[in-house]
Amino acid sequence: MAGHSKWANIQHRKGKQDKARSKVFSKLAKEISVAAKMGDPDPANNPRLRLAIKEAKSVSVPKDVIERAIKKAQGGDAETYDEIRYEGYGPNGVAVIVEAMTDNRNRTASNVRSTFGKNGGNLGETNSVAFMFDRKGEIMYKAAAADADTVMMAALEAGADDVESDEDGHWIYCADTDLHSVASALEAALGESETTKFIWKPKTTTPVDLETLEKLMKLVEVLEDDDDVQSVTTNFEASDEVMAAYEVS
Repeated sequence: MAGHSKWANIQHRKGKQDKARSKVFSKLAKEISVAAKMGDPDPANNPRLRLAIKEAKSVSVPKDVIERAIKKAQGGDAETYDEIRYEGYGPNGVAVIVEAMTDNRNRTASNVRSTFGKNGGNLGETNSVAFMFDRKGEIMYKAAAADADTVMMAALEAGADDVESDEDGHWIYCADTDLHSVASALEAALGESETTKFIWKPKTTTPVDLETLEKLMKLVEVLEDDDDVQSVTTNFEASDEVMAAYEVS
């Protein structure tokens, strides 16, 4: 299984996506509102807003929720949030990056630190694990969009750095500064993508056994359940046997 989609696949197979649906909608609406408040409310003139709306649509956030979030920002009613990155280590030294938006830094820092401590991890200083990741743009297409060779050629011509393809789809990576231009070129060649977003892509991975994976997933779940947390990224690597055992546990 490709490392890029492991956590997403675990969520799906363990039946957690529906349970967290409203929370996901809320987090994406927050990002849309912040993006609209910080820049032009017209997504055609605001790349960050355009990406936020695309990500929201990819998980079926209703159109009225998206429009309401933009109008909230336009009306000056949107809260002011600080964007903060937390870094630390989970069980067995797995690197963890937590991105948050908060209106109360002390509350969020306390919650994140407590969550790490209660779930076998340690919150570190800024840049304590970021060096293990590259900040990248990621563009995802379904497997049916084209065969792997066609996607690879289109990606290279668009200026992408790398492509990973499997039975679930195609993941195209590029420099974060090139995301908008690469995504536009790919859209012309392959049609509209499923998702287009910024990610932290691990440069090195940490192997985990089943016990460690179970503890790590608990940490990630609790972090993601925090209203202030927008995303959680790890660098774990598990064998197919460990993944299979976890999915049936």
